[in-house]
Amino acid sequence: MEASPALSRIGLAGLAVMGQNLALNIAEKGFPISVYNRTTSKVDETVDRAHNEGNLPLFGQYNPRDFVLSIQRPRSVIILVKAGAPVDQTIAALADHLEPGDAIIDGGNEWYENTERRIREVSDRGILYLGMGVSGGEEGARNGPSLMPGGSHQAYLNVQDILHKVAAQVEDGACVTYIGEGGSGNFVKMVHNGIEYGDMQLISEAYDVLKNIGGLSNSELSEIFAEWNRGELESFLIEITADIFRVKDEHGDGELVDKILDKTGMKGTGKWTVQQAAELSVAAPTIAASLDCRYLSGLKEERESADKALREAGLKEEVGSAKIGVDKRRLIDDVRQALYASKICSYAQGMNLLRAKSIEKGWNLDLGELARIWKGGCIIRAVFLDRIKKAYRRNPNLASLFVDPEFAKEMVQRQAAWRRVVGLAISAGISTPGMCASLSYFDTYRRSRLPANLVQAQRDLFGAHTYERIDRPGLFHTEWTKLARNSDANVGAFN
Repeated sequence: MEASPALSRIGLAGLAVMGQNLALNIAEKGFPISVYNRTTSKVDETVDRAHNEGNLPLFGQYNPRDFVLSIQRPRSVIILVKAGAPVDQTIAALADHLEPGDAIIDGGNEWYENTERRIREVSDRGILYLGMGVSGGEEGARNGPSLMPGGSHQAYLNVQDILHKVAAQVEDGACVTYIGEGGSGNFVKMVHNGIEYGDMQLISEAYDVLKNIGGLSNSELSEIFAEWNRGELESFLIEITADIFRVKDEHGDGELVDKILDKTGMKGTGKWTVQQAAELSVAAPTIAASLDCRYLSGLKEERESADKALREAGLKEEVGSAKIGVDKRRLIDDVRQALYASKICSYAQGMNLLRAKSIEKGWNLDLGELARIWKGGCIIRAVFLDRIKKAYRRNPNLASLFVDPEFAKEMVQRQAAWRRVVGLAISAGISTPGMCASLSYFDTYRRSRLPANLVQAQRDLFGAHTYERIDRPGLFHTEWTKLARNSDANVGAFN
């Protein structure tokens, strides 16, 4: 549509593909929207798409003033630009024309403390602010993403009807909820992405084991992942993995997946997740392992040199089902179980991180509700999120998913298969850092007694850090070296 006869209900600035798609989604749901971008060709492009995709009520504006004034009050403006300085520049351009009671909604992958700073900065002008996580990629933005808005509750209420129509829809409602105050929406999206890193790493390990130990072809892998997607592993990532194995290479023989360079890129949200876990003293080894693997994947030339050097030093690889004597059918089923159990660990770590941050910041996050809004639209959407939701509904103070009665049963049932896969991979020299980290996390968490007593004794010996005892209260310090030497002397005397 060219000219707007009336004021738009909402505005959106930043028309890269995500911004265009979200704007078209909003317009398609019947909400007139004004759009703006510094590069005017993007405005024209979006207006053309709105015309071609159903003559949608979307109106292009070509400067910040006209854009802001074309929106009805109290104004709500979504910005979808690159995180960091571009967000501050966009806010500065818009804020000159906004009035008290108007709201800015940042839909980018922003560091949560930047959002908290901006909330403070714009509040001086009476402007409301939301940091809103948006998950689902370009397709989700157009057809229904998972939305995680945090910050001003009033700003949320002003657009609640729009967000509930635009978000992905599942059987128990729209995949959006008010997350909490401050930067909570951005933080929740960050952890979502950390869980996503873990999920993708675990799936790649399942692929590695099935391909290199099981000897499975890409067409067999596609069938297996498609079959898994009809069961307990049903999820977006499993579904797209089945599709990836089917795509032929148009520039040569075979499938495209085999021609892709084994270096994984990243934007930073996984690193932030691991850093926050460390800051809060929350163990997140599966997510950390996935991050380490992305770093190691980047060392392609070093890995090739190491491969050559170690082969020359006599290293032989024991891979292939024939060499190891593996029952393929059993291996496939074992890997399915190992993947499922490892995924539960990744989600448990993410949820524990969210709870720790919620306590620190007083956000009062509803973990069951977060699991619910991740059931549709987002990259980690999966059937078993409904069961995670139910676990937190049964017990909002659940210490870990492992101790929920249902998940506890599942972990116990799958642990034998899980151990077989990890053991087999280790003996074959196939690295499964995500599965190993998950299994170690599970085994450490479930043990009532750990060898940490020895570490604490060492700390007390060299740094007088003291220790507690299991049989009496208080803090204790021992002169370990002196007593050890005395006992040596005594032993010598008895000999």
